[in-house]
Amino acid sequence: MNPLRIVIVDDHPLFRHGVKTLFSTTPDLEVVGEAGNGEEALILADRLLPDVMLMDVRMPGASGVDITRRITAKFPSIRILILTMFEDDASVFTAMRSGAKGYVLKDADKDELLRAIRAVGNGEAIFSPGIASRMIEYFAMSRPAASEEVFPELSTREREVLYLMTEGLSNAAIASKLEISGKTVANYITNILNKLQVQDRQEAMRLARETRKDIQPLDRIQ
Repeated sequence: MNPLRIVIVDDHPLFRHGVKTLFSTTPDLEVVGEAGNGEEALILADRLLPDVMLMDVRMPGASGVDITRRITAKFPSIRILILTMFEDDASVFTAMRSGAKGYVLKDADKDELLRAIRAVGNGEAIFSPGIASRMIEYFAMSRPAASEEVFPELSTREREVLYLMTEGLSNAAIASKLEISGKTVANYITNILNKLQVQDRQEAMRLARETRKDIQPLDRIQ
C-alpha cells in the first residue's frame, strides 16, 4: 500500500519540523511538502495533489478556513485536517462548513494525531474528544430556527446584518432598515468577519449565499 501523501500548512517552522519528524518514523505516512501560509498551500495543492493537508486556522494572509474552502472546491480529492490551538465554537463550525474532514488540537498526543491523519486519509471524519463532545451537545439541543444552525457563532442581530448584506444593501441602508447607526452596522460587520474568519465583506456574503436557502429573514426585517 502506498503511504498517505501529506502537506503540512503552518506558519511556525519549528512546528512543521516536529510534525514532519514524527511522520518520518511512520512508514505509511509521507510528507511531500510544507507551506508557511495559505498562498503557498494553494500552490502545493495544485502541484502535488496530496492525499491530506494538515491546516492551521490562523496564519498571515488568508486564513486556513478560507484556504480549506478554496482547496476543497477545486480539488475535492484532497482531504483537510485542521490542526490548531483554537477550540472555540466559531473556529470549529466555520472550519467544518469550509469542507474540513477533521479538527484536532495541537496539544493532541502522538497517537491521537496519527490516528486522526489516517482516519481523514481514509475518508473518515474525526475530531478531538472535547470538540466531538461539544458538537454532539450542540446538535442534540433543540434549535428554534434554521438560520441559527447555519451560523451558530453569530448573534441574532449579526445574522440580520449578514442577511441584509447578501441582499446587496449598503451600510447606510442596513442602518436605516434596522434603525441603528452606521457606526453600529460597521461594528457588527467587523464582528461577522472575525467570527466567520473571512477577510472581507465579499467573502462573508459569498459564504452566506452558499447556504442561502437556510438563511431566512427574521421577523423584525420587513
